[in-house]
Amino acid sequence: MFYHLIRPLFFSMDAERAHNLSIALLRMMPTPAAKKADPMLAQTVAGVRFPNPVGLAAGYDKEGLVAHKMHGFGFGFAELGTLTPLPQPGNPQPRLFRLAQDRAVINRMGFNNGGQAAAAERVAKRRRAGGPVIGINIGANKDATDRIADYVTGVMCMAPLADYLTVNISSPNTPGLRALQDRAALDQLLGAVMAARGTDRTPIFLKVAPDLEQADVEDIAAACLDHGVDALIISNTTISRPELRSHDADESGGLSGAPLTDLSLQRLRDFRRVLGKRLPLIGVGGIATAEQAYARLRAGASLIQIYSALVYEGPTLPRRINSGLKALLARDGFAHVSDAVGVDA
Repeated sequence: MFYHLIRPLFFSMDAERAHNLSIALLRMMPTPAAKKADPMLAQTVAGVRFPNPVGLAAGYDKEGLVAHKMHGFGFGFAELGTLTPLPQPGNPQPRLFRLAQDRAVINRMGFNNGGQAAAAERVAKRRRAGGPVIGINIGANKDATDRIADYVTGVMCMAPLADYLTVNISSPNTPGLRALQDRAALDQLLGAVMAARGTDRTPIFLKVAPDLEQADVEDIAAACLDHGVDALIISNTTISRPELRSHDADESGGLSGAPLTDLSLQRLRDFRRVLGKRLPLIGVGGIATAEQAYARLRAGASLIQIYSALVYEGPTLPRRINSGLKALLARDGFAHVSDAVGVDA
């Protein structure tokens, strides 16, 4: 209720300014005490123990400023970034748009961040044994002459500081980046990334786009298995445009939020059909309720992530989803969240 009272204030601002204000407010808050893991919701995925399946997707905390505080809002994990080797300003403003009538967001941020070295210093200061689960999302600089080398740099810099590392090749806002999803390029990229990891066994996740054909799904799945990727995140924002009603619907960039629900769920089902149980999947895109999160679990996701829904639902959303998941699991006779994973596949 409190968020719905103050939401008009945030919505009166430019979307990026409101975003930055929320980060500033969180930075001033004390770090909450760690919450005890719920036995019904806690599980181990890719060797990492997650206290519950609801995570914060990359894009909110690009710089690693507040990810370590997000467990206080009920998140089981938080993913910071996307971080690039060198600082870059991103695309010109305005570049973030609320589509309130559609409960959606369009962004064309372009990996704006202060670089991996600065973020690594911050994360290292806050990293502690038994602390909240933190993933780090890495990308390539826009003007990089060798983008694969940028990902190798990201692995070497950030993997020692992360509970898991996400290789982001699916943002539509860096020209040509999604070409790395093509089989030959993906083989080269994953070969280099896994070699750079070396003896450091930090799990490597791959984040893919929802705008894929069936042949793409099969190629990506095969590459992940061939190279030993630890999990697949499905999906990033979409460049497609379903029928939208909001004022800024024609803005370019990646679309997230409610219009992405069905597309992202279908892509999850496609990957589950190809992969079966051989690779953990993480469902992202258009999740705003416990019922939608539960549908991702039943379709094959072991974990889910949210971001755009927080704009409309507020910071109590992860706790509400977790509470709703427990009720849905109990209703259907499941003793543990892992029992529901993939039952509809």
